[in-house]
Amino acid sequence: MNRRTASAKVRNAVMNHFASYEVFKENRKKSEEARSSENRPHEILYFHKVDDPYSHLTIQFIDRFRSSYNIQFKPILVGEENPETVHEPSLYNIYCLEDVRRIAPYYDVSFSAHSYPSKDLASKANRILSAVEDVNFGEVGKKVSAALWSADEACLDALLKEYSVSENDAQQKIRDGNSIRDEKDYYFGSAFYYENELYWGVDRLHYLERRLSELKLGTAHEYTPTCKPRLVAPLTLSSTKKFNLTYYPSLNSPYTFVSTKRVRQLQENYPINLITKPVLPMLMRMMTIPTFKAKYIISDAAREGRTHQHEIKRIYSPIGKPARKAYSLFPIIDEMGKGFEYIEALLIASFQDEINIGDDTYLEDLVSSLKLDWSEVKKHLNSKQWREDLNHNLQEMYAGNCWGVPSFKLTDDDGGNPFYVWGQDRMWLIQEEITKRSS
Repeated sequence: MNRRTASAKVRNAVMNHFASYEVFKENRKKSEEARSSENRPHEILYFHKVDDPYSHLTIQFIDRFRSSYNIQFKPILVGEENPETVHEPSLYNIYCLEDVRRIAPYYDVSFSAHSYPSKDLASKANRILSAVEDVNFGEVGKKVSAALWSADEACLDALLKEYSVSENDAQQKIRDGNSIRDEKDYYFGSAFYYENELYWGVDRLHYLERRLSELKLGTAHEYTPTCKPRLVAPLTLSSTKKFNLTYYPSLNSPYTFVSTKRVRQLQENYPINLITKPVLPMLMRMMTIPTFKAKYIISDAAREGRTHQHEIKRIYSPIGKPARKAYSLFPIIDEMGKGFEYIEALLIASFQDEINIGDDTYLEDLVSSLKLDWSEVKKHLNSKQWREDLNHNLQEMYAGNCWGVPSFKLTDDDGGNPFYVWGQDRMWLIQEEITKRSS
């Protein structure tokens, strides 16, 4: 067995382990048993980064969350992300600001910043919050965040008179916070940790709340999520207006797999012309993903898949030759009108059926199932055109400050007024935007 074959087997085994629902349930059971036997409290860690837009959003709900559960809550200040985890920092920073500006109104939160706070103001914010007792962190944190993101230095200076530590002490507290975050195998702010599981921001808080409710820790009789977006988009929408929705998938992305069912439903239920433009997986774009981030991605995607009734089951990663062979057929299949169906089937094979999508027999059977002529399609097997096409798709995706998959670009019927979003987390936002443009 050569090294490449061995590494592929290891990668598949690791991905299957972290995606497994049975492993997930067993780990959760063991974690609770250990906590109970050690007589530890139900402690929730919250990682807060003052100049992280998502932390501004999350801090608005901290007090409401704390009061809803019988828990011990520990806020932890953190600083810069591990550089290994942010592959396109300039795109990332721009996108985060824009994303929070867009979604904040759906949570009834004010956020209109178009730039990041200065280091001086962020330093003052950290000095204030470093001096605040845990019980007051939510209340003071909201004031600090509002002042920081609106560049209200006078407000921060007033708070410094009441709460303050030295710059050195604040920096030490952040270093300590980063160490705790790293120890818990996480890398961003605006995240919660409870007994070996991580929950990122308002998008994942409901998972933590469900877990706490199952442990009978809720203060209310019935579970009610602390925060959820106030949506108006209907399940189906008829309109005389038509829109283009460009979908940027990757064949090795668990999040892309999780999105496919809803993309198909969106195509069926909304007035869109779906355009599929695949890109290379990050690992085939000379990027590296540290093990702790890969672990979080696959386990989180598996959790999302279960929620959306599109479960990850058995995985056979297509990285390398399998992906290249499958991609080589995409241009001709897309030209024949079956581009999305082809990508969807490949992802199901890779993330549910544990199939090597580079197998010629599999590809022939798949093409035939799409009611296409294999004798015509196979002429393009291992051709080179796909490389240029996928690179073009990537550059187009980057133009919207999106670097990961799945990403989307919504435009009017004439191709104008582009609206980019990154991630299957934001498919609801696409529906909201279409609804808004249709009215």
